[in-house]
Amino acid sequence: MGRRINVIGVSGNGKTTVARALAERLGVPFVELDALHHGPNWSEPTIEEFRRRVEDATAGDAWVVDGNYRGKLGDYFFERADTVVWLDQPLPLVLWRLWRRTFGRIRRQELLWSDNRETWRGAFWGRESLFAWTIKKFVSDRRKLPARLAGHPHLRVVRLRTPREVKRFLEKI
Repeated sequence: MGRRINVIGVSGNGKTTVARALAERLGVPFVELDALHHGPNWSEPTIEEFRRRVEDATAGDAWVVDGNYRGKLGDYFFERADTVVWLDQPLPLVLWRLWRRTFGRIRRQELLWSDNRETWRGAFWGRESLFAWTIKKFVSDRRKLPARLAGHPHLRVVRLRTPREVKRFLEKI
């Protein structure tokens, strides 16, 4: 297992859970990209500011990063990481987990990054809703990500497609 790991996948796959577990087991820093990206009232930093935050957080020789943000960071982590863990579990499972997590966060009024809260509107309505985005990204990743990853031959890619594979993978670390 490498020492610079990027855990990727659509929302609801368990990226944060897996990345935290990996970081803890390897004794390296855990970096959550959502925490670096989301400001108060869901404001977003400029691409330059976001990149600076990411560079600062991953300045060391070892880290586990939870998140994608390829639209803003491009292949930044594919170039810097030595390992990518792609959580690519079935869409019905991902949507079920996303529903449970989102419903719980909304019901509990859970504070997220920069004191933000998820809302029914943000989760379920419109083209930019969390669920619509997850479905769109799931389809896109399945189609485009293998070729994109193949463009970085130095990467060790671990593609985990079931909860059992995820569990076995973590047990080996």
